Amino acid sequence: MTRIGLDAMGGDFAPQAAVEGAVMALNEIKADSRIVLFGNKEAIIAELEKHQVDQSRFDIVHTSEVIEMGDHPAQAFQKKTDSSITVGFKYLAEGKIDGFASAGSTGAMMVGSVHVIRVIDGVIRPTIATAIPTISKGKVLLLDIGLNVDCKPEVLEQYALIGSIYAESVYGIPSPRVALLNIGEEEAKGNAQSKAAHLLMKESAEKGLYNFVGNVESSYLFTGKICDVAVMDGFVGNTVLKLCEGLYAINRKMGSVNQFWDGMNYESAGGTPVLGINAPVTIGHGKSTPLAIKNMILSTENTILSQLTQKLKHAFKTESSLQ
Repeated sequence: MTRIGLDAMGGDFAPQAAVEGAVMALNEIKADSRIVLFGNKEAIIAELEKHQVDQSRFDIVHTSEVIEMGDHPAQAFQKKTDSSITVGFKYLAEGKIDGFASAGSTGAMMVGSVHVIRVIDGVIRPTIATAIPTISKGKVLLLDIGLNVDCKPEVLEQYALIGSIYAESVYGIPSPRVALLNIGEEEAKGNAQSKAAHLLMKESAEKGLYNFVGNVESSYLFTGKICDVAVMDGFVGNTVLKLCEGLYAINRKMGSVNQFWDGMNYESAGGTPVLGINAPVTIGHGKSTPLAIKNMILSTENTILSQLTQKLKHAFKTESSLQ
């Protein structure tokens, strides 16, 4: 059985949006998957009754505390030991659930990811990623999108490996094309960071670790013609992501609706996976709607079933042996 943990108290509209999203996901998860809700049991049951759903369709783990958005992440994680996030990570670390998702405090989710679940051996820094649509109807995975705003070339090189494995395992893209976001396609373009990262990625590609196709300019990201994975540091990645969000909002106001622009909606992605740690963790947007929560659950389930964590562990053992 696949057990998907959800923080029912996380997000601006919790527990209403979280529980409704979990109810929506019931008909789309696999037959042998089970959603485990963490939070105030009385409040969760009250929401389930509103939707006329029997509580027996979920596992409910009662918690008495909530890490609020305004709390200091590390301090709250340590002090609020019975919070939905803290208990969720405890269950994940003990193997009582197979993945954990929350639209709650991003900081607290990262504290749990790094200090409870911990980083995979060999990974310098974990990363967060998202996929954007392309006009070719495929997706391009962007990483990092805001976790590490300053990255050494060695970190960017690892993002290439992580992104390649994620794109192949979760999105089913064979031998994904990995590119480095840069100001030009030529190998000599860019700053010192990008030039050094390009050299490291090229060397890794020659060892057969992934399919590196060189640099990609931002104007080509949405075409799908150059790459399936685009590597960048968190400063640039977060800038690109917010540009996408802004363009989506503008186009919605202008009445432009089509498959491409719908793919920019954060609700369709559901959440952001934390990559490079020892278990599947997904972080949702604080303003997540029930639809976003549903998709966050499905995304977490997909990551679990793809055995991404095991594949990353194997890859970094292989990379270490080749050095």
